[in-house]
Amino acid sequence: MSLLSSLFSVGSIRKFIWRLWYPFLTQRLRAEEVLFLNYAFETEPPVGLSLDPVDEPNRACIQLYHHVASQVELQGRDVLEVSCGHGGGASWITRSMHPASYTGLDLNPTGIEFCRRRHQMTGLDFVQGDAQKLPFADSSLDAVLNVEASHCYPDFPGFLREVSRVLRPGGHFLYADFRFGEDVLEWERALDSTAMELCQTREINREVLRGMNCNAERSRALIVERLPAFLHSLGSDFAGIPGSRVYDALKDGALSYRSFCFRKGG
Repeated sequence: MSLLSSLFSVGSIRKFIWRLWYPFLTQRLRAEEVLFLNYAFETEPPVGLSLDPVDEPNRACIQLYHHVASQVELQGRDVLEVSCGHGGGASWITRSMHPASYTGLDLNPTGIEFCRRRHQMTGLDFVQGDAQKLPFADSSLDAVLNVEASHCYPDFPGFLREVSRVLRPGGHFLYADFRFGEDVLEWERALDSTAMELCQTREINREVLRGMNCNAERSRALIVERLPAFLHSLGSDFAGIPGSRVYDALKDGALSYRSFCFRKGG
C-alpha cells in the first residue's frame, strides 16, 4: 500500500493531515502560479478543447474540469465548487460556461486568500468553509461541483447529504474522484445510498493517465524545486508523476478514477 493510500485509510486523522498539507503546498507553490491541484484528462485522439493562450499551460487539468462540468448546462445557474483548491477550475468555468454565480469553497484559508487575489471577476466568489458543513441555505444552488477531493473527507456519506441539502430540486451534483481497491466497495455503497439519482458514470483511468503524462515534466520540476527532498515521494504521488505509486496503481487498476453526474429529484 502506498503512503498516500495509507493516509487516505486513516479517517480519524484525515482532515488534520489535509489541514496541514494544503496550506503548506500553497505557500511552497505560490511563486509558480500553480492554479490547479487536481490530476488531468486527455483522450486519444486529443480532446482538442479550444483555449485562450493564457489557459494553454493548464490544458490537461482544464480538460478534467471540462469533462466533469460539461455534463449539464451551467450557463445562468448558481454553482458551488466544493474544495476549489487554487481556483483555476473556478476561473475557467466562470469565463467559459457563464454561470450566473460561481462560488469556490475550500477548507484551506491560505488557498482561499490566494484565490481571492488571483481570480477577480464578476460572478466569482471564494469562501473558506468545511465540505461537510456547507455554509449555504437548503435548496439554494443549481449545481455542486467536486473534483478530486472527496477522498480527503472523513465522512463521505455526510458530504453527500450536504450536497443534496443545498441543491434545488432538479439540481445536479457533478463529481469526479478516485479510490484505492480496498476502499471502492465502501465508496460505491455510499453513492448507491444517496437520495440523488445517478444520471451517468464513467471510469476514466486511461484518460487521467494520459493527462498525467502531459503534465509530467512540469510537475517533476516543481517537486524538485519547491519541496524538500523528504517529501519528493509524497509529492510525486500527489502530482501523479509517471512511475509514482499512484500512477502505477491507476495504470494497474488498483486505483479506480470515475466521473459522475447525479440529479436531485423533486
